[in-house]
Amino acid sequence: MSQVLSLELSDEVYAALQEQAEVAGVSLPELVATSIEQQYGSLRGENSQTETEKEADRQRFRSHAGSINLGYATGADNESIDVDLIRAYNNSF
Repeated sequence: MSQVLSLELSDEVYAALQEQAEVAGVSLPELVATSIEQQYGSLRGENSQTETEKEADRQRFRSHAGSINLGYATGADNESIDVDLIRAYNNSF
């Protein structure tokens, strides 16, 4: 079911929305309706997502996790840090 809603907008707001609609290649009413529907959907929270969409979000999140092997230790091993510093100072002269 759908409802009709009438809005009164200032000329500036109307012009800005009309420009956005033209750029998007849609009518002004379609742009406004879509924007409101997207906002309403975000208010419904997680329940509005299907299980498939939730799983896709989880997979995208997991793709950012992992580890990088630099080929050398990056811990707080003081002996290896001292060796690296001595090597760096000797090469600077």
